[in-house]
Amino acid sequence: MDKSKQLIIAIVMLFSFNGISAQKAAIKTNIMADATTTMSLAAEIGTAPKNTLELYMHWNPWELSDGKLIKHLYLQPEYRFWFCEKFSGSFLGVHLHGGLFNLAGIKLPFGMYPGLKTHRYEGEFIGGGVSYGYQWVLSKHWNLEATLGAGYAYINYDRYQCGDCGKRLDKDKDKHYFGPTKAALSIVYVF
Repeated sequence: MDKSKQLIIAIVMLFSFNGISAQKAAIKTNIMADATTTMSLAAEIGTAPKNTLELYMHWNPWELSDGKLIKHLYLQPEYRFWFCEKFSGSFLGVHLHGGLFNLAGIKLPFGMYPGLKTHRYEGEFIGGGVSYGYQWVLSKHWNLEATLGAGYAYINYDRYQCGDCGKRLDKDKDKHYFGPTKAALSIVYVF
């Protein structure tokens, strides 16, 4: 069984235990991801007065013009410890992440991964990290959340000549990434 299927099974098992029906829950979307045409949706459930479990999903199936691709599917489960009470104030999180990607013709800020501008990269990644965030209560059901995280990802990919052509230049290349793993500004609806 490949790593992506193992991650999905672990996430389903994590969120399928009994006894959470009376707890608070929330759904949210990351407006920073949404601004890049990436659809994002998260569900978060309370498991104790100061603990929650969250599952974020980002999905971008679109092909852009001029051979540009930012296709990806990204899952990120996270355990959160809230300093005051869940869904209000500061929290620390520990997250896993994994996904699939197909990227080409993209220029990232700060000169990161310059090869994305001229080549296509297709592969998968898996890893984990830690995060810090804060949630502001706006009304009885609406909150605003800001989160930043850092960690590690193991990346396995194939590199292709360009976004539109199929000539593979490298197969099964590995990369170990350390750095930002989460950045979100989310609108939250709390049940």
